[in-house]
Amino acid sequence: MTINKSLINSAITMAAILMVNNAYAHTTANSSGWLHPISGMDHLLAMISVGAWSSQIGGRAIWIVPSCFVCFMFIGGLIGFEHIELPATEIAVSLSVVLLGLAISVKKILPLFLAAGATALFGIFHGYAHGYEMPLMQNKLIYTLGFLTTTACLHVVGAVGAHFLLKSRTGDELLKILGGFSAACGLYLLSSVI
Repeated sequence: MTINKSLINSAITMAAILMVNNAYAHTTANSSGWLHPISGMDHLLAMISVGAWSSQIGGRAIWIVPSCFVCFMFIGGLIGFEHIELPATEIAVSLSVVLLGLAISVKKILPLFLAAGATALFGIFHGYAHGYEMPLMQNKLIYTLGFLTTTACLHVVGAVGAHFLLKSRTGDELLKILGGFSAACGLYLLSSVI
């Protein structure tokens, strides 16, 4: 009996998601920039979802959509470093998980400029959360490089995982289910911040 590689990759991704601490990444003041994006379910799911959704959209979206997220995350991080007030950040971060999960679960293929714009907006809030909670003694440059690099890696994980799922016979349906699971987790996160 042959086991489909995409199903194995999906199982590994799901296990990683389920092992992540339920705490928000921006409430862990002692984490470094490298670990910040993976220390909370909200950031982890959103960043993997950006990659998966870009793969689902296809074409140039595979690199433009995640790139917009990372670039605007950098801008959000700069705003967060300065502690400029950005209202409803927790709600926006949780809502991004819901909306990205829904987009994957219903296979919403938006025009490239809309998909890039949506992820850019999400990136600002995620970056703000990272920048705002940077430990005082942390070097800003290293911290920023850390959370941007980890974010880009998570986008790649999502994109590659979705790519292989979409090539398999039942992968499209499994990706939609995973998107629905992510959206449900986002709703749970949203309920805890409203």
